[in-house]
Amino acid sequence: MDIIICKDEQEVGKEAAALIAPFANKGANLGLATGSSPLSTYRELIRMYEAGEVSFKNCKAFLLDEYLGLTRDDENSYFKTIRKEFTDHIDIVDEEVYSPDGANPDPYEAAAEYEAKIAAESVDVQILGIGGNGHIAFNEPSSSLSGLTKVQALHPKTVEDNARFFNTIEEVPTHALTQGLGTLSRARNIVLVATGEGKADAIRGTVEGPVTASCPGSILQMHTNATIIVDEAAASKLENVAHYRLMEQLKLR
Repeated sequence: MDIIICKDEQEVGKEAAALIAPFANKGANLGLATGSSPLSTYRELIRMYEAGEVSFKNCKAFLLDEYLGLTRDDENSYFKTIRKEFTDHIDIVDEEVYSPDGANPDPYEAAAEYEAKIAAESVDVQILGIGGNGHIAFNEPSSSLSGLTKVQALHPKTVEDNARFFNTIEEVPTHALTQGLGTLSRARNIVLVATGEGKADAIRGTVEGPVTASCPGSILQMHTNATIIVDEAAASKLENVAHYRLMEQLKLR
């Protein structure tokens, strides 16, 4: 696990984009996350694309999750969100952006189909954010560390947090389809980004705590190619900051 500590959110985005761009230029399969954490990364990748530094035309992309009951065209679906925030601004083929089918009347069938799709294609580099309680995608604390794509009931706090994207809290879906921690762990490379003091406990648990379902992010300690990129605030509760900075300085370029 590599730990990169940056000055601020903008620098986090630049570091993450610099890692992801070479994969994109090779036509990689990308794993995309929604939410606020990766936005600075997407902004930098869009800038690089507009500058002619990266192309996504041969890439495929796989979203982490989707709300149950929402079609892809629903304004609050994650598929629609990723289009607005990222894929509409680059040259990836729209038909090559995949997400779980939240509108399938049989959500368990939808979960199995998406799991099979990811298993057949394989993700080369997965972009992740993390919640304040250590959750990744919709894998809340107590989720199986080896779990596959599944139907997940959303914690009331998660529903409350996501209410800002809807007109009322009653409109927020109570269930979602999400890649499991076992599914995510099969990605060949993982880049997790986090900013802000509100993520400090989760980052400490992810990086320095025991590997436990109580902090889903801690599963990344077991991954051979995971990079954690954080700003000063998100790194504020790490005990071994000096060591991480030294290891980054000594890394072969």
